[in-house]
Amino acid sequence: MPEPLTQQASFINWFRDSSPYIHAHRNKTFVIFFGGESVQSKSFANHVHDFALLNSLGIRLVLVHGIRPQIEQRLKKNNQHSTFVGPHRITDSTTLQYVKESAGHARVEIEALLSMGLANSPMSGAKIKVTSGNFVTAKPIGILKGTDFCFTGRVRRIDSTAINAHLQNHNVVLISPIGYSPTGEVFNLSAEEVATDVAIALQADKLILMTEENCLNETTQHLIPQLTVSEASVLLTNASDHSLKPSLTAAIKACQKNVDRVHLINRHLEGGLLLELFSRNGVGTLISANSYEKLRTATTHDIPGILELIRPLEAENKLIARSREHIEIDIENYSILERDGLIIGCIALNTFPHTTIAEVACLAVHPDYQHAARGQQLLAHTLTQAKQNKIRQVIAFSTQSSHWFFEQGFLEIDLEAIAEIGIKPQQIERKAKILHKQIS
Repeated sequence: MPEPLTQQASFINWFRDSSPYIHAHRNKTFVIFFGGESVQSKSFANHVHDFALLNSLGIRLVLVHGIRPQIEQRLKKNNQHSTFVGPHRITDSTTLQYVKESAGHARVEIEALLSMGLANSPMSGAKIKVTSGNFVTAKPIGILKGTDFCFTGRVRRIDSTAINAHLQNHNVVLISPIGYSPTGEVFNLSAEEVATDVAIALQADKLILMTEENCLNETTQHLIPQLTVSEASVLLTNASDHSLKPSLTAAIKACQKNVDRVHLINRHLEGGLLLELFSRNGVGTLISANSYEKLRTATTHDIPGILELIRPLEAENKLIARSREHIEIDIENYSILERDGLIIGCIALNTFPHTTIAEVACLAVHPDYQHAARGQQLLAHTLTQAKQNKIRQVIAFSTQSSHWFFEQGFLEIDLEAIAEIGIKPQQIERKAKILHKQIS
């Protein structure tokens, strides 16, 4: 029985909306960390299916897995225990054996799932090549404040050349949280630290950290969609949720070392990885060195995006109709708000020769982003431009947004007040209200 039309339309719209991200991610390098809890969960096979999908879309994939719960289980089974100092386990010679066992068992389990190719399964026809190796050179933490950490180590060097060679051959690279010294010793490492250092060494396009919890605003308990490094540092300092501290620490370090973007995604959310990477709003927390929304002057390359943004508003008579040629002539008057290559807002400032009056025009914000005061951000930017150009008064014509302009300090005036610049016939036909604001 065919799917209902509404379901078909929903799928078609989703697939079309995801296509820019499919193109953008192809041939990019992603490093994905997931903890030992994820490996043990019943839903881990679904994560593996998503990894396989990313690989099939041409994404160069490095997977770094954790083994902390696996080590704990082996210790408990043998009536042993570990001591932690801060985030680090003290790894004596006995514990090191359990570390090796846990790493080997987890690696084999992950490789087995990535090797699946059963018909009628999400892995059908995947034919993924997985490679592991001694890519991580390590050194001991040593003795800190009188505590000998034994075989607990830190990353000394990542063999990025070898990893890149495997990625170039379309292999998925799988890395366990253990490292080797030039003298043949094995060290227990933090998986988050390994993932971070691998991402830095590869100059990866993304570091993705699968977390146990969402990154929430502690006051509102709402998901934090994005953070700059400075904002993440403040959150890390004040965070009461200790489970996110390793991920926040890793994200800050990676961004400071030129990894463009770090994503924190709750691993319990079904399909969270795909929703974060292939939808406009995502479902996780994006951390970057700078805000990934850019407010800039428009160019002719932006005209298709501007037209796509304003056409629905023109149809509703919220904006005056503008041709492509009209926008191209005045393109240097336009400013746009861009997010991940998508134009989500625009505004124009049209000046009038021999006057100190300018018009704020073509103010539009994409329906999916009409929050977080983006309209106010565009208007404030344009008012600053007006002041720099020695404009003393800005006007706006509005049929349906006059109250929003009133909230921004505009007042209604009549036609006589702007007789020196006149009014376009289209505005008279629209019966638009004339609004103005003095520039101080």
